[in-house]
Amino acid sequence: MTVGEGGNGDSLAQRNDRRRPGTSFQEMWRELLPIGRHPGSGGYRRYAWTGADAECRAWFRQQAEDRGLAYEVDRNGNQWAWLGDPAAGDAVVTGSHLDSVPDGGAFDGPLGVVSSFAALDELRGRDVEFAKPLAIVNFGDEEGARFGLACVGSRLTAGQLTAEQAHRLTDGDGTTLPRAMEAAGYDPDAIGPDPERLARIGAFVELHVEQGRALDLSGDPVGVASAIWPHGRWRFDFRGEANHAGTTRLVDRRDPMLSYAETVLAARREAELAGAVATFGKIAVEPNGVNAIPSLVRGWLDSRAADQDTLDTVVGGIEKAAREYADAHGVDLDVVRESFTPVVEFDHALRDELGRILGEDTGLKVPVLGTGAGHDAGILSGSIPTAMLFVRNPTGVSHSPAESAAEDDCLAGVRALADVLEGLVRR
Repeated sequence: MTVGEGGNGDSLAQRNDRRRPGTSFQEMWRELLPIGRHPGSGGYRRYAWTGADAECRAWFRQQAEDRGLAYEVDRNGNQWAWLGDPAAGDAVVTGSHLDSVPDGGAFDGPLGVVSSFAALDELRGRDVEFAKPLAIVNFGDEEGARFGLACVGSRLTAGQLTAEQAHRLTDGDGTTLPRAMEAAGYDPDAIGPDPERLARIGAFVELHVEQGRALDLSGDPVGVASAIWPHGRWRFDFRGEANHAGTTRLVDRRDPMLSYAETVLAARREAELAGAVATFGKIAVEPNGVNAIPSLVRGWLDSRAADQDTLDTVVGGIEKAAREYADAHGVDLDVVRESFTPVVEFDHALRDELGRILGEDTGLKVPVLGTGAGHDAGILSGSIPTAMLFVRNPTGVSHSPAESAAEDDCLAGVRALADVLEGLVRR
């Protein structure tokens, strides 16, 4: 059963709801479900600084106010809900994001935000005494669906994206990020690094649905993240010769589509050999006519691996094969690395502390697993101690309407996050 479909029995969240004010996990989830959902695809289109994004942000503010939390928006448009004095320092922060990829699933991002509010409710139900400030955050534009760069809100905060660079970001309609922010009622001239805010944070823990099947295969509802794999994007430009599809002999053709197609197969082959992943998921063709041999085929490669050496081997093997195919077909090839993120190791002490806290009651070792997906926690890891919890995804499908998690697993995630936060705020 997926979240929001109802169910029988007296669940953890229902028991919590009777002993504290506010909204239960299930009710919060139902409130968010329709926002930005496309009626045709069933997926979500919650793009930064659009109407759907504004609805999600209004929902976040309402949840904060319903719980008597101090609400604020920082200079980069990230939303914060505070319990305690932020200026006291050494704050424990949790949260995620509410935006989506095009036609994305319901869980990627929102599960972390909803679970954060539910975990706070659980802590209040336990009458936990908070020795440190606690905050819940919604980072803006994590997916990068509109302006083409992921984790804009956290990158700006951490100083990994300058204000000048951010001001040059443009969406597919030609609207700049500053113009979009201004239209949504925010000041784009204020964006930039926020070291004072980061200095107040002692630990950031992000809960996220797993974007893979490791937990499903191990039979565990919740796991702890070890690291984010190194990953990057490369553009392959195959340049041939445009000609008539019906009159040009096969032997006379310089068709870049052939070289591209063979390279796609080579990417799969190299990734399988190395235990990595490699995907050509975007393509542009010129002149893009049904009856025309292409003059240019431009394909974008996304590749990720558990370590840098493996990633270098995979991408190097793909490029070598691509050049051989291009030479064989009389095609020119340019390869450009457009972006790259090295391996991100989450704070070992904090990661181990999460494992200790979660293992106290059961005596079980909580699984620790790596991930090939990027997150705000990864961006912030260079500035503050960060850690992540993953909730089981039975199919492993993500960035798709088929993304799912069982209600029992989601509630197990809430309980795990509450346990972790309790251990951290009492230290």
